Amino acid sequence: MFHRKGTFHRTLLTSVAALLLAAALAGPVGASSAATPAWLDTRLPPETRATDVVAAMTLDEKITELHGIQDDQHRRYVPGVPRLGIPPLRVANGPAGVGPADDPQQRPATALPAPISLASTFDTNAAKSDGGLLGSETQDLGHNLLEAPDINIARVPVSGRTFEGFGEDPYLAGQLAAANIQGIQRNGTIAEVKHFAANNQEQNRLTINELVDDRTLHEIYLPQFEAAVKDGHVGSVMCAYPQVNGEFACQNSDLLQNVLHNQWGFSGFVQSDFGATHDTAESAVAGLDLEMPTGEFYGDAMKQAVTAGMVSEQMIDGLLIRRFAVMMEFGLFERPLTTSPIPVQSDGAVSRKLAEDGSVLLRNENAQLPLSTNTLHSIAVVGPYAGQASTGGGGSSHVDPTYTVSPVQGLQNRVGAGVHVDYSPGATADEIPNAVAAAKNADVAVVMVGDDETEGVDRPSLALSGVQDQLVEAVAAANPHTVVVVKSGGPVLMPWKDQVPSILEAWYPGQEDGNAVAALLFGDVNPSGKLPITFPAADGDVPAHTPQQYPGVNGTGTYSEGLQVGYRWYDSQHSQPLYPFGYGLSYTSFAYSNLAVSPVPRGGYVDVSVDVTNTGQRSGADVAQVYVTFPAAAGEPPQQLKGFQRVTVAAGQRQRVNLRLDARAFSTWNSAKGEWTVADGTFTVRAGDSSTNLPLSRTVTVSPTSFH
Repeated sequence: MFHRKGTFHRTLLTSVAALLLAAALAGPVGASSAATPAWLDTRLPPETRATDVVAAMTLDEKITELHGIQDDQHRRYVPGVPRLGIPPLRVANGPAGVGPADDPQQRPATALPAPISLASTFDTNAAKSDGGLLGSETQDLGHNLLEAPDINIARVPVSGRTFEGFGEDPYLAGQLAAANIQGIQRNGTIAEVKHFAANNQEQNRLTINELVDDRTLHEIYLPQFEAAVKDGHVGSVMCAYPQVNGEFACQNSDLLQNVLHNQWGFSGFVQSDFGATHDTAESAVAGLDLEMPTGEFYGDAMKQAVTAGMVSEQMIDGLLIRRFAVMMEFGLFERPLTTSPIPVQSDGAVSRKLAEDGSVLLRNENAQLPLSTNTLHSIAVVGPYAGQASTGGGGSSHVDPTYTVSPVQGLQNRVGAGVHVDYSPGATADEIPNAVAAAKNADVAVVMVGDDETEGVDRPSLALSGVQDQLVEAVAAANPHTVVVVKSGGPVLMPWKDQVPSILEAWYPGQEDGNAVAALLFGDVNPSGKLPITFPAADGDVPAHTPQQYPGVNGTGTYSEGLQVGYRWYDSQHSQPLYPFGYGLSYTSFAYSNLAVSPVPRGGYVDVSVDVTNTGQRSGADVAQVYVTFPAAAGEPPQQLKGFQRVTVAAGQRQRVNLRLDARAFSTWNSAKGEWTVADGTFTVRAGDSSTNLPLSRTVTVSPTSFH
């Protein structure tokens, strides 16, 4: 899907460059071919080649390759070693498009919908499509590593980076992460999954000590990283800022050595978040391979540590071999850094499709939506998020878009000249009367509200800022045909929910905001997104609701909620949220029937199947969701998502969904043994279309020997 016309020419350039470099290193014409260094021989395994090139390096060259540099020309850059043919590493940020990169001046790229929107698709194919575009545009802009995806769990919904992640469930995040990474890496761009681990708040992120027990760590905060390694085969991992159980993540041997390398078999390299390195020797021993953005600890300090015998040169060799092996595996030693024009229109179309698929219809009383131009003469478009496209959140993921489509422009494009579109911002108390007047005179009022999440700062509240709540209430009172479109990076409070007939959560839709939202409101696209995160009814109605839990006391955040994160907590507390995990409406309707669960594992799996029938009048997509309830003795939350599949079903048609649950779906983390163990007893398997709408259930009995 993301094939570039220049692929053949790039391959030719790569081959020519490799031959020229080999010739230069081999010596004058007529010299023996045996003089060609082994690290240029692509027939050899990457680790063998990497070991060979490291053996040819001086200590100073090795030190140079352990860290990045920043100067007038470079912001995210690890220089190469020309005499040995070691290429530079040029790093770009993600994960909502190619963000700040090595160029001193950021260059335009396609602004994709926020990753929280991608999570709402519950669609691994969408995640691959998103990743494919990210990987291709990274190369188009002359870079070879993308810092994406961000897969930290949304433990605290007010976190300033909630928009960057895949929500509150580790299974969903893991499935999407693996697919997204496969997309990024399929054309030779190295993906870098982040932030490892427990980087779950922005407040005090540089110093906070996250106290989280071993079982909770493995069952909630690590599974998605495991999937990124084992299923996504990610090339690189970024270690995070916070301390985890008293040790900074980038020198945390338990995380980097025991979990990442020993338990999961990770063979890639670890890069620090920018400024997340705190100690030279401890970081090297733990397995931090690359310090970014400069060499405060891995530059002169590393050379001194080697001289003093605190770090052996052999240890440095190991750090470099891991990184060079990945670069060789991805063809970076043979592929010169080049730039290509971004295919603006085709990539913009991908962004639009992702925005449409990720938007969630939360409310639609009396089928007010979709709108129809046949019955409309005028639309009032009001609100502070109606005037320009909501292309994304702030911080290191900010994208300079190739173009934007504002909501007003998108709606006018859709309705044509025959329908009057009246825009009023209503952003202040003084502007609300004008917005109300516009709404009174229109057939329908579309109010666009939202938030502005950014890295480095958590939101003070889930409430909409300023006078946005008052604006919605005033417009709804003036026009009974009011639609609210929310442009947010995470959950928001909706005290006006019952006063408006229709609510669409569009997240940050990216650069095609206006066109995507218009297509959804007018039914050109049938909404199909599902919430990857619970929307609380009130600020305090969240799992981490005490100061000790968040933001922490005396520099320590205590994860005393344990496994009860997100919908797991709401279920255990029998608490009714504003909108539950997995929830999302459609312009059609679906029914679930004929759930079947194999009585015993067959071939190492428990097979689950269910019929999804479109009982409405138009084609649409729904997400079949399967949740598992453990035996009480296992001490698990009431239920957990263990399978899902997005299906498109024509009106009046039925489709059979088949899912397989492996041993992991029935396992808990045994801290004493340091391994996953299948729980013994009878499990309940439920199916439906949200965490609170699971009409079908069956039981299955398994034991620790069932899957062997």
